Amino acid sequence: MKTGTDKPHWQGHRERLRGKLLSRGAAALDDYEILEVLLMAFIPRRDVKPIAKALEAKFGSLSGVLAAPAADLVKVDGVGETVAAYLKAVAEMQSRASLQEIRKREVISSWSALLEYVRREMQHETREQFRVLFLDRKNQLIADEVMSQGTVDHAPVYPREIARRALELAASSLILVHNHPSGDTTPSRADIDMTREIIDALIPFEIEVHDHLIAGTGGVTSFRSAGLI
Repeated sequence: MKTGTDKPHWQGHRERLRGKLLSRGAAALDDYEILEVLLMAFIPRRDVKPIAKALEAKFGSLSGVLAAPAADLVKVDGVGETVAAYLKAVAEMQSRASLQEIRKREVISSWSALLEYVRREMQHETREQFRVLFLDRKNQLIADEVMSQGTVDHAPVYPREIARRALELAASSLILVHNHPSGDTTPSRADIDMTREIIDALIPFEIEVHDHLIAGTGGVTSFRSAGLI
């Protein structure tokens, strides 16, 4: 017989999950459990385990949940605008923290951190996006800017615009970045030709293209590592 002092079943689960996190560390939690911990703060009086599992099922992964647009998040039962806003804030906090870490060091010497940042930022984009990382003479990041947004398989790129922006920022070199929404990060012929056009446009200004990175759910492909630059 249930009494007024009985705790809801999910309250005991929350306490156990918090204890697991604090005693064993966040790495001991599954992805959906990490989501549960976040949702516990945003949804104080409900069993959030089904919501966490529904989010993971719909978006495929923890990174997919954080990358999902707010308009898609609220389609999951139990996720309202407030929860969606908090999840987007967590995603932005993660992005800014990663970018700040890269800014502290020479980009070339922190390559693995850069690749992880690029992968996290772009692998779940549903439209092709072209970004440029502008670097100074010490190969430290000046700016990470989206130069164009496109369709599912094309983003217009204007070499002269990239050159103009590099001069405005007094950049000495740059790294080109774009994504393939298909997930396949194999460079296309158009990707290779476009890279060559940008390199040629920057030669008169003595601005070097260190690399061109293509991100997707399959990882990140480097033109330099592939021998394409």
